Amino acid sequence: MTSACLQRVERLNPTLNALVTVDAEGALDRAACADERQARGETLGPLHGLPVAHKDSFLTKGMRTTWGSRVFADHVPDQDSLIVARQAEAGSILLGKTNLPEFGAGSQTFNEVFGATRNPFAPELTCGGSSGGSAVALATGMVALADGTDMGGSLRNPASFCNLVGLRPSMGRVPNWPNTNSFGQLTVAGPLGRCVADVALLLSVIAGPDRRDPLSVDAPASVFRGRLEADFKGARIAYSPDLGGLPVAREVRTVIDQGALRMADLGGSVEQAEPDFAGAAQAFQVLRALTYATGYAHLLKDRRHLLKEDLVWNIELAQRFSVQDVIAAEAVRARLFRDTQALLERYDFLVAPVSQVLPFPVERPFVERIGERPMGNYIEWMNSCSLITLTGHPAISLPCGFSDDGLPVGIQVIGRYRDELTLLKFAQAFETLNAPQIARSRVRRW
Repeated sequence: MTSACLQRVERLNPTLNALVTVDAEGALDRAACADERQARGETLGPLHGLPVAHKDSFLTKGMRTTWGSRVFADHVPDQDSLIVARQAEAGSILLGKTNLPEFGAGSQTFNEVFGATRNPFAPELTCGGSSGGSAVALATGMVALADGTDMGGSLRNPASFCNLVGLRPSMGRVPNWPNTNSFGQLTVAGPLGRCVADVALLLSVIAGPDRRDPLSVDAPASVFRGRLEADFKGARIAYSPDLGGLPVAREVRTVIDQGALRMADLGGSVEQAEPDFAGAAQAFQVLRALTYATGYAHLLKDRRHLLKEDLVWNIELAQRFSVQDVIAAEAVRARLFRDTQALLERYDFLVAPVSQVLPFPVERPFVERIGERPMGNYIEWMNSCSLITLTGHPAISLPCGFSDDGLPVGIQVIGRYRDELTLLKFAQAFETLNAPQIARSRVRRW
């Protein structure tokens, strides 16, 4: 399998630019060692022999880790991130690192170190981001599994744009170490897969408590390795087509409406309902700016000229907010969590669009307008994900269908707090139900 994946890397990566560091020789050596362990009859891990690549924001000992930034273009760490170490311990075969926007800032994967990553369905378009390199490598068979991070949609958006499954877990489900912002409550790490079962398998490896992460959930991860089949007859599904009035492109809305209606075929009911998102967009902007200032403000003094303008803007934005702005943002986040909890007591799941637009030209850094509504900054076009981030609840992006031009559209399902298992079971039920729709659609075959 490793040789086959490397052949696809050699053939496809020059066009798509998904992997920015490739260790072919090391991968083949690791695969040979895995074969020897299997031949000796040793106990094998759940990811034994599966080729993987890690997002270039995760540390890989002895392998370049750049965060897509000229500041760290030649950085080689001396330790692994926990998510990397856990996959290696489970038997995975490391191929290399995947592309991302600088420091994961934005849902369009490009940077000045490696350039842009292209959509596997239409290379002239973006693959989304920030875990875009991971998504493209996975969608084209360069790897078997891939990881990523998600603040405002960085796992969910590229999954939608590349016809994959991407899970944003609850905070602390996947411990994040090392981490300079250990008590930050926006960014999580999580899995990408070509199907729900693959996402569950990877989650079963990367989840689980670790005392070095103060927010980690003290619950075993092995539960995600069980059967996902479940009956959802009688389930109540809340559907929000625009999360309280966000602009959504007509082509996206058409596919999502159809997908939400199909969910009723699982034996439940679908009704329009949503929590109160008033003030949530502004609250996310405030809390995101604080997060970026915490992590990267120290770079402005001597490295400002090496950072992209949108990143500098996001860091400096934190200085413009008052104490009252922060207090208001935290109050909105607390209310939104409570409102979502209450909604998901009445309903089993909340369903919404993943992305408000289809994949757009790769040369465009972000979406400036949706319909008649201008976007105020480089991340506002992804409020369909960032508002859900503020709820604190787990969310999964699932392939839903395709536009008339054959571009993927994902549907977002939000589950009850820290109940990723039930969310995954529902996701698999919809995946099975929706398989004929996906099969009938026009897709690019690599």
